[in-house]
Amino acid sequence: MEFDALWLLLGLPVAFAAGWLASRWDGKQLRLENRRAPKAYFRGLNHLLNQQQDQAIDAFVEAVQHDPDTSDLHFALGNLFRRRGDYDRAVRVHQHLLARADLNRSDRQRAQHALAMDYLKAGLIDRAEAALKPLLGTPLEGQALLALLALHERARDWPQAAQVAQQLQANGESDFSHRLAHYECEQAQVALARGDVAGARQLLHKAQLAAPNAARPVLDLAQLEAGQAQGLDAAIGLLMRLLAKPGGDTQAQVAPAAAVLAADPLARCVVQRHQTDAAGSAPIVNQAIDLLQRRYAERPCLDLLDALARLIQARDGNAGAVHLAWAQHLAQHPSLVATQRWLAGEQAGASAAEAPTHSAVLRAVEHAAKPLMRYRCAACGFEARQYFWHCPGCQAWDSYPPLRVEEL
Repeated sequence: MEFDALWLLLGLPVAFAAGWLASRWDGKQLRLENRRAPKAYFRGLNHLLNQQQDQAIDAFVEAVQHDPDTSDLHFALGNLFRRRGDYDRAVRVHQHLLARADLNRSDRQRAQHALAMDYLKAGLIDRAEAALKPLLGTPLEGQALLALLALHERARDWPQAAQVAQQLQANGESDFSHRLAHYECEQAQVALARGDVAGARQLLHKAQLAAPNAARPVLDLAQLEAGQAQGLDAAIGLLMRLLAKPGGDTQAQVAPAAAVLAADPLARCVVQRHQTDAAGSAPIVNQAIDLLQRRYAERPCLDLLDALARLIQARDGNAGAVHLAWAQHLAQHPSLVATQRWLAGEQAGASAAEAPTHSAVLRAVEHAAKPLMRYRCAACGFEARQYFWHCPGCQAWDSYPPLRVEEL
């Protein structure tokens, strides 16, 4: 017993020294790892600021390995994966966060929203919708509804989009009246494609009630009426009210900038009316010409002048007056498109010897002017030959100015 007690007494200091050394070693390792994690984090932040996403991801992965319990690092890493287009890895990061039992409610909602954004960016519409719905009734409801709105727009589910927009407007997020009018117009196009003219007309009237200042419902309704057997006069009346100078008439106060889009359909409808009844349509032709002249005087525009030239040609049959109108526009507003129109008039009066030269010059100018006749989205720069209410490039609404590229 004395021998055992002696060894016990000798072993106590040794055990104490070993424990002290072990604790010092563990503390040193912990401090080293804690220093490594912030260094990796700041290194990743530096790469991110320098637009070096691959290096930033590597640094954040290293930081997460040293500190796997930090949720903010996981969010940063998942967002980087999504921005780079690596949606599978972004989904795994956010699913890992949701699987953690120690995650607080706020971070769990953030992870749910981030997962929905992963699915949305990846084009997995059904999964994105399923991931967004649990966020309704939470502090992230506004963001979830906006994402659902984008999702329904991408799927062209206009009734569902209208419901979400109404809920957003009821929540006071923003004014969605113009967006709701667009949804009614889109549904009217679907109804018209089915041959349901009455249904399309009703939807367009609803669109006008939703946004009385919007130009599209009036233009779409005029196009619908123009396609009907006895609807030409109704279409002309709608387009003239849209182009009229803002005054006492409610319809005349519709989007004065977008009203320029009514010039071309008005000219086509009036010319068609004039061709069927030249004598009876004379007052309408004169009224349309006077209206377009007043609008052109207020704001010279290629589309207004082109519509005006067609109406003058239809009424008077005088190509010289049209030719002079383009020349006068060129004197005040240098334009390659107007030059092309003027050259076309010059070619009509050219002699047989001059005709080949005029044709060659006109073709060259037409080729150069063609890109200038496009419309350009103010949000993303997407150009198109036709006017879009909903940009095919960035999906923005009402982002196209109603002017040609040359006039911007």
